[in-house]
Amino acid sequence: MDATDRRIIGLLQRDARLTYAEVGAAVGLAASSVHDRVRKLEKAGVIRGYRAEVQLDRVGWPITAFVSLALRASSPTDIPGRVAEFPLVESCYSVAGERSYVLVVRAPSTRALEELLDALRGKLEVVTSSTVVLSTPFEHRAVVPTS
Repeated sequence: MDATDRRIIGLLQRDARLTYAEVGAAVGLAASSVHDRVRKLEKAGVIRGYRAEVQLDRVGWPITAFVSLALRASSPTDIPGRVAEFPLVESCYSVAGERSYVLVVRAPSTRALEELLDALRGKLEVVTSSTVVLSTPFEHRAVVPTS
């Protein structure tokens, strides 16, 4: 990966709907060269996909929470696979520290969040600790690798 690839990645992180011609104009390449580079980045797993960023509070899902999971001796060993079965869980991170996992949860109501927490504790035999987001000054900011 070279500096041009990193510039292409940065542009696509900011706006994945840019055409190859627009990206090419910004980095000094022909659209076909940008296309080739993007395909290589996709094949290498650097670019994993493209998606719409939905403002969930505008579609009736205003709750975002970070839920930490502490395992018990009786907890199952395949926590990520089991957590993936819960549709309110957006992301699951394995972390170091007192907790084993941190989940990003999106919910339509505090009641739905409470039901999810009860289900996690019951089905996974974990201890939960939750932080509910009050506001989001920014998220999904483009972080461009420099080296």
